[in-house]
Amino acid sequence: MVNWILGDKFDTVYPHKGSIKALWETKWKFCCTKSIYPFHDGSIEDFEPIFQKLIAVSAIPKHTKPSPNTSKENINDASTDAYTEAFLQTAAKLEAEANEALSKGQTSTAADLYRRAAVVLRISRFPYVSPSTKPETSIKRRAFNLQKKVYLQGASLWDPIIKEEVIPHTHRAGRDGPTIPIYIRLPKEASNGPVPTVLLMTGLDGYRPDNSQRTHEIINRGWATVIAEIPGTADCPADPADPESADRLWSSVLDYMAGRREFDMERVAAWGLSAGGYYAIRAACTHRDRLAGSVAHGPGSHHVFDPEWLAKANDHEYPFELTPALAEKYGYDSLEDFVQNSKKKFSLVETGIIDQDNCRLLLLNGIDDGCVPIEDSMVLLNHGGPKEGRFFENRVHMGYPDSLPVAYKWLESVLSPNMKQVKN
Repeated sequence: MVNWILGDKFDTVYPHKGSIKALWETKWKFCCTKSIYPFHDGSIEDFEPIFQKLIAVSAIPKHTKPSPNTSKENINDASTDAYTEAFLQTAAKLEAEANEALSKGQTSTAADLYRRAAVVLRISRFPYVSPSTKPETSIKRRAFNLQKKVYLQGASLWDPIIKEEVIPHTHRAGRDGPTIPIYIRLPKEASNGPVPTVLLMTGLDGYRPDNSQRTHEIINRGWATVIAEIPGTADCPADPADPESADRLWSSVLDYMAGRREFDMERVAAWGLSAGGYYAIRAACTHRDRLAGSVAHGPGSHHVFDPEWLAKANDHEYPFELTPALAEKYGYDSLEDFVQNSKKKFSLVETGIIDQDNCRLLLLNGIDDGCVPIEDSMVLLNHGGPKEGRFFENRVHMGYPDSLPVAYKWLESVLSPNMKQVKN
């Protein structure tokens, strides 16, 4: 049994759990007003009416016969179709307004409206989109497809733009798919020669269209951005049940980048976000000769697979149930199988991955993280090559907001050590 640093909070059921009203009023409304995760790029004016409607529906007694405007489903559960449907009308309205603005040549207004529509769709498809889902049978998949469409419409109006490329998965094996969809954003400096590049590895619920702010910061430093989803999420073709599928994935992405003149392959850093932090750690070992550095931001590595931790993870800060999404993400057909068997298969400690040498590796997280134990960063310091870390007191998953300036400063030291520090 681990003596969890989370302390008494480990056994606490957080107040927002199981209630859309509590989630909005005690947690998400504040995030929305500040435009922070998961509402980054969002607008409170779009979400307040949606959540008031959700709250009203959730307050209807279960024995009440539903009207045509209400649902039999539990609106407090984001995995239901009813939850997702509540957002789609607002997203469609914003998209229509964006199309109209664009037709009038009002590109700035159109880009802003497309951005807002994409964020509404992001929240609608929470908490997870599986690569195995199809739009014909999954409303979450349909919402995600709509999100990608409006996001790229908006991003095509930016300067510089974001473009999608679908590249060959040249290292595919077993159950891997044949192609990898990635987003690329190039700074103006890339027209003069290769530039440093950040490879963003996305998370469990944040995907390619959910990283605008990071790409802005990266572009402002004269670096390029490549964004790819991690195994078991969204559009990633890597076999989620095969721990080595991620290694093949990054090999294919890096090989593609090496074939383009815009990317300086001597100065490529990975940045793994949340569940992507696991892959940033792994890649720091398996691809240590191809990466100048790697940031593992909010990473799991070992204890996150403990049955003891997983038994409590659904009670903590994540807005909805966490473990069912994790089980599917790692390729398990049953939650019980995931809880009992994932550690020996995926732990970077038990599999010996972390005992290898590594490129420069920065570990970032909040000490009070209830999604991923802070122990998963600390345990790595006793394995393999030297590592760097910053762990933030009184901060939860990812260590926001304190961790972001540290990440950018560290990346500057790796990719552009002579650069004048950019203010975030």
